[in-house]
Amino acid sequence: MPYAGVFAGRQDCDSVALCSLRSIVALPTGLSRVTGRRAEIARTRVNMLFHTWPFFVFLLVVLPVYFALGRTRFWIPWLLVASYFFYGWWNPYYLLLVIYSTALDYFLVALMDHCPREGRRASIPERLTRLRFDDWVLKTAFVSSLASALLAVILVFLGPSTLRPALILLGVILLLMAVGSLLSSRKIWLAISLFNNLALLLFFKYARFVVENLNSLLAGLGVPAKLADPSTLMPFGADYLLPVGISFFTFQSLSYTIDFYLGKVHRERHFLRFATFVCFFPQLMAGPIERAKHLLPQFESFPQFKLSNFTDGCSLFLVGLFKKLALANYLSFYVERIYDNPKAHGAAALAMATFAFAWQILFDFSGYTDMARGIARMMGFNLILNFNNPYLATGLGEFWTRWHMSLSTWFRDYVYVPLGGNRNGAAKTYRNLFITFVISGIWHGAAWTFVIWGLLHASGVMLTRELERSSFYRERVPKLLKQMGVFLFVCFAWIFFRAENLPEALFIVSRIFSGSWTDPEVPALMLLMVGLVWCYQFLYESGFRSLIAIPVVRVCLAVLMICYLCLGSSGAGSFIYFQF
Repeated sequence: MPYAGVFAGRQDCDSVALCSLRSIVALPTGLSRVTGRRAEIARTRVNMLFHTWPFFVFLLVVLPVYFALGRTRFWIPWLLVASYFFYGWWNPYYLLLVIYSTALDYFLVALMDHCPREGRRASIPERLTRLRFDDWVLKTAFVSSLASALLAVILVFLGPSTLRPALILLGVILLLMAVGSLLSSRKIWLAISLFNNLALLLFFKYARFVVENLNSLLAGLGVPAKLADPSTLMPFGADYLLPVGISFFTFQSLSYTIDFYLGKVHRERHFLRFATFVCFFPQLMAGPIERAKHLLPQFESFPQFKLSNFTDGCSLFLVGLFKKLALANYLSFYVERIYDNPKAHGAAALAMATFAFAWQILFDFSGYTDMARGIARMMGFNLILNFNNPYLATGLGEFWTRWHMSLSTWFRDYVYVPLGGNRNGAAKTYRNLFITFVISGIWHGAAWTFVIWGLLHASGVMLTRELERSSFYRERVPKLLKQMGVFLFVCFAWIFFRAENLPEALFIVSRIFSGSWTDPEVPALMLLMVGLVWCYQFLYESGFRSLIAIPVVRVCLAVLMICYLCLGSSGAGSFIYFQF
């Protein structure tokens, strides 16, 4: 059933709905918040893209060796080496970051496994004075962590000045590890994992944004002080770049430590298997964000080779490539022309560009996910569903069960539920929803536009929550009217997501609602393509879905896609979500 969901923006294990994978490591033109030299460095280093010849050669080497090693114990090390090479192609220096984060979380969970769940009180004086521990692993961890922390302190004063910030952070983590060993506290091990992963994410993704805003605030208050740029904290003067996929692999690794702490998964004792789980190359850069309970068991034994898996994987990759090159990239031409200079265009053009961007980002992101899932399927692995026709949602709450589902469920399980979910009354439920959506907005980028985007969705979900649960809305409001209402709201929010800055976003909103509506000069082909895809999605979720699964229909769709890619492809372009 590889073409059952071709343009549905959906991927599942039975029906294939692929998207366009475009570049596997590039920052999007006109969308990235990085500027100047930093953007130039980022662009020049991102060239291992799913649709390029380096990746094609990479896959021609990786897949045959992978299948050849299937009956040996070396297939996991080979996958790990391939994944590290894939990430290191972008920037070998930042590969060390992935390895460090992986190793720390692995050992933190191993140490957590040696601590009693019931929180048995430890004899602190005896442990400090006589080093009497009930567990030799915790004793070793205490001594080695304390000694390493002291060494880090010494190096802070005697070592190179460029290493001091990193050594201070490492010293704090080592001291916390010593305390965790001393107290036999699972909570401290979890806290270290949270601190380490979030500190890395905050530094590389948000530090410059925070510093720039604080400096602006100090200047506005007339305070003669200025915070140093975060790049000055990089060891040995290394480039201060946003590591590709950091928001994804840190969340994936962090979910493992949290789930183990909660007793939802077993400890993974095989380090190479765990490292492969964290950096599995098909989904390393932009998800889907996998959970240990789903993906780790698939690495326990070599998956049985099935021709259907390989062909379905190829079909997923094909449809993903089509979504990216034929749909997302084509739409980007119009979107970039309008959004790059919004003051030169009228209300109609800005509205149509926003409408086009809504589809561009869907095809772009779901396309990457489809291609990632296709590559994984070729090797016998199943990655989780990430998109399910989000623009057919009949409510904002439902929209977030269809859009970027792996991220939505991550925030639900690790932010919304721990805050209390909907268990403590309406007021706290709305508070928890608000916090979760604002954090979700900030996760997407260090800019006020993303904060506003999160606030809009938070407000929309809170205001419509009770309405969407009412029998009147569910039974009496026409389904198409509900779908159009959700789509229009989502498009309005996309303005802040797409705009370069907040003043520009506010200008676009103002002009759309108050400017003159002249000819938007929309290409007819763009409207035709979006219209056909939208009709396809409605058909996909209707009673006529079985028609799409007819083999002749699937083959015809495949041939048409291949012909278009060969003759009318829009060329290369980067994946939007790589910047996150």
